[in-house]
Amino acid sequence: MKAHDALYIDGAWRPAGGGGMIEVVDPAEERVVGRVPAGGPQDVDAAVRAARAALPAWSATPPAERAARLAALRDVLAARKDEIAGTVTAELGSPLPFSQAVHVGMPIAVAGSYAELAAAHPFEETVGNSTVLHEPIGVVGAITPWNYPLHQIVAKVAPALAAGCTIVLKPAEDTPLTAQLFAEAVHEAGVPAGVFNLVTGLGPVAGQALAEHPDVDLVSFTGSTAVGRRIGAAAGAAVKKVALELGGKSANVILPGADLARAVNVGVANVMANSGQTCSAWTRMLVHRDQYDEAVGLAATAAAKYGDRIGPLVSAKQRDRVRGYIEKGVAEGARLVAGGPEAPREKGYFVSPTVFADVTPQMTIAQEEIFGPVLAILRYEDEEDALRIANGTVYGLAGAVWAADEAEAVAFARRMDTGQVDINGGRFNPLAPFGGYKQSGVGRELGAHGLAEYLQTKSLQF
Repeated sequence: MKAHDALYIDGAWRPAGGGGMIEVVDPAEERVVGRVPAGGPQDVDAAVRAARAALPAWSATPPAERAARLAALRDVLAARKDEIAGTVTAELGSPLPFSQAVHVGMPIAVAGSYAELAAAHPFEETVGNSTVLHEPIGVVGAITPWNYPLHQIVAKVAPALAAGCTIVLKPAEDTPLTAQLFAEAVHEAGVPAGVFNLVTGLGPVAGQALAEHPDVDLVSFTGSTAVGRRIGAAAGAAVKKVALELGGKSANVILPGADLARAVNVGVANVMANSGQTCSAWTRMLVHRDQYDEAVGLAATAAAKYGDRIGPLVSAKQRDRVRGYIEKGVAEGARLVAGGPEAPREKGYFVSPTVFADVTPQMTIAQEEIFGPVLAILRYEDEEDALRIANGTVYGLAGAVWAADEAEAVAFARRMDTGQVDINGGRFNPLAPFGGYKQSGVGRELGAHGLAEYLQTKSLQF
């Protein structure tokens, strides 16, 4: 694609008000593949004003018409699937088949799900002698990350549109080209001017201006817990609603009697997907002491198969950060059984698929989110010990449990302090609520629960 040297505001591509350009780098080839404007506070203000002006008409648009626009958006994304996947690969480094199947295929499904929800959702209900109205919350400021550039946009924009909200999107500066293609798709789908607006720019500049803007009614942010705290604090000062999807350090608990080989192989694949750049990845594998050595051997063998199958990390900064964690793991006494900090290739921001054994719960690599292809395997004594370890971080985003008896797995999962648990390799469900406990965030995305984040209630008594 050819990058736009402009911002999408009020239904048109407009020059930025200054601030220079941001270079977008292909992390596999270390070459510039595009440049986008570094929008500033004045651009954010223009976009918010456009969204505010468009709000009355869009919020009054019948749900069936909003559903039709979302269905059209889904169809445009599907028609441009190959182009979008190629762009994701160019700016994120994801292997093309993964970009096609996951980075584009998943958000197309999510957009379709919100087209159906917009048409079917009960925006009014009767409760005793009251009519309860579910109304759009207003102007949404959406700040999205780079790791799933299209999915994270659709997971915010689609429910906001379905609810009748208007939106200003500030995408991650590492992957803004996908966001520009999304803006083109919104325009082609016939979404009215001002309902969706795109401002590319740096987080501390454009992102902060959006989060703090007085005419933004809801800030929806996906990213690090540290940034989420700052956004929450800024929103709290204005008594503004936030939806925060933050970090994770999810546990993959393998109970005695489970299919060990399958649990380990699926667990390693989960960590290596998207080069480990997934907030919900099961980066801690918990194995009973009697099966620990066998599990470590299986994991090392499985990880070795991913050496040529995963892409680079998104940037040199991210690569160096992950290597630093690997070095810290070694320094704190964990045992490398696969991979390591050494560069596997001369070119590109690659990190070797890495597996640590002899990890204790207090180690840095067992407590902090690494966001790379790094798995820590921990030993437990019994189920109570496994539960203590699984719940023993500040995070609670996702997890997995494996057991021979499904009821046993469910019983364990019910006691995990986390927002989503896969039982014996359960499939991803785009209609199920996604979000975290503890410092993994506030609110939920996807399905009807994701739609509810963009609605507020009013009661009429008769």
